[in-house]
Amino acid sequence: MRTAVENPFVPGSDTIPEVWAGRTSQVSDFESVVRPRRMAGLSERGRTILGEPGLGKSTLVRRLAERARRHHDDWTTAQLRMPLGADPLQIVATALLGLAADAGLAAATEKRLRTLIDRVKAVSVAGWGLTLEPDAGPQPFVALTDLLIEIGLAAHEQGRLVMVHVDEVQNITDQAALSQLLVCLGDALTFEHTVVVPGGAQIDRVLPIVVYLTGLPDFDDMAGARKGATFTRRFKTITLAPISDDDFKLALAPFLDPGWPVEVDGLPAAVRMTQEARDAIVACCCGEPFLFQLAGQEAWYASPGSPLITLEDVQQGWREATPEAVTHVERILGRLPEREHQLIQAMSALDPQERTASAIAAHMGFDSATQIGPFASRLDTMRGIINRGKPYSFRHRAIEAYLTTDWPHI
Repeated sequence: MRTAVENPFVPGSDTIPEVWAGRTSQVSDFESVVRPRRMAGLSERGRTILGEPGLGKSTLVRRLAERARRHHDDWTTAQLRMPLGADPLQIVATALLGLAADAGLAAATEKRLRTLIDRVKAVSVAGWGLTLEPDAGPQPFVALTDLLIEIGLAAHEQGRLVMVHVDEVQNITDQAALSQLLVCLGDALTFEHTVVVPGGAQIDRVLPIVVYLTGLPDFDDMAGARKGATFTRRFKTITLAPISDDDFKLALAPFLDPGWPVEVDGLPAAVRMTQEARDAIVACCCGEPFLFQLAGQEAWYASPGSPLITLEDVQQGWREATPEAVTHVERILGRLPEREHQLIQAMSALDPQERTASAIAAHMGFDSATQIGPFASRLDTMRGIINRGKPYSFRHRAIEAYLTTDWPHI
């Protein structure tokens, strides 16, 4: 009954899981703020969604794009993942050519549009290095901006939104390429065109274009001065936090009643879950969407012939998932700079009520709490791993559990 084909849990960022948990504020932000404002011609910044691995950044924006396509027939790019060393302008150019085809621009006979599309096709082949050929046309990023604007104008005429999703932005390590990409996308977001409204009055509107950038917190640092005030005016940065236990329980509620729908020999059936099994899955994942999907997937596979997921199924499945869960947390810790890692270790060595700035500083060998300020600030505001309250606390519950308890062993 619980076959691999029917399994609704999917760890990883390449597929939108059927069992969706949390992120209601980010979904609402798109549905109630970003899309309505851009469709109304009002200025609204793009979104930069950052966070540590496993928090579901890419999956979140993929879900937003799916909703935009399914409910509004909007034009969206695929998840434009940026590999290390790749030319971002090439990748974006290829995606924009696809959007241009959706908008009907690829079949345009107007010479200006044909020239622009040909230039972007050249960028999709040669990337930003095309700047070495000054006689070939405008700068690559300018050509991409112009084509994105044309796509936005076509979207306005057809009552659609254009959504661009650039993923793994921290991998764009070439300063010139990153600067050109940010300018290209930002200029398209702020471009205004004049429309005539009933009565003959003319008003300026921004285009129905939205850009989502997703990646690790390192992007906030590495973009540095190249972002500056201009980037801040054009993009709003959101750092994802772990999901609450209540949100995970809500996501699993259909398994308790009426049961998750499946088919057996072509007939409708249902897989249910005990309350103890639900609570065990929630406890295992410590607020991490990746670990939630991993725990659910392995529990599903534990007793494939049974219509009921039990506590024993969760325990058996989690034993299979333990090595991957450990690797997941250790990978996050391994990415931290030395001082930030030392601060995390110092916090974990103290009792929760004793995690004051002074005590942490003393444990690290510093004379004053102010000396740990920069490390603590980055772990709080940039990485979202701790809260600098009184006392300090862990926001990333999987890291805390790994360092201070027997987790992931249950």
